[in-house]
Amino acid sequence: MTARTTTTTPQRSWRRIALGVLLAWMVLSFTMGALTKFYWGETFFGPSYAVKFDGWGYPDWFRFVVATGELVGAALLLDPRWRFLGAAMLFTITAGGSLTHLINQDPLGHSISAPLHMVLAALVAYLANPDLVKQLFSPQRT
Repeated sequence: MTARTTTTTPQRSWRRIALGVLLAWMVLSFTMGALTKFYWGETFFGPSYAVKFDGWGYPDWFRFVVATGELVGAALLLDPRWRFLGAAMLFTITAGGSLTHLINQDPLGHSISAPLHMVLAALVAYLANPDLVKQLFSPQRT
């Protein structure tokens, strides 16, 4: 019987580290973003999200829906089996946020986070299940 040794190439090791850093950033930023949406007062991001959501044309309670989706999506990123679903949820939420900022012509400083996180969520979804992403976006052949 021969012993089988597992070695990781430097490239694979760097990918694992990069993915870990990306996931940590995503979980932390979406958790913090969600917690500030639950908070009723002014935040370090400016006025309360109840005021912001009202200004964007949404009922102020909708921030709780978005915040809950962000928390669930962030939690799903932690489990490799559910990571694609979490990234897809966060992509959808940030796509809505990006569109909201665009429609409301918010300044770039207020608007950059949503599209940046949308791209990062797409990257995580791809890394979690590249075959499914390719299948979803490939032309259908009949």
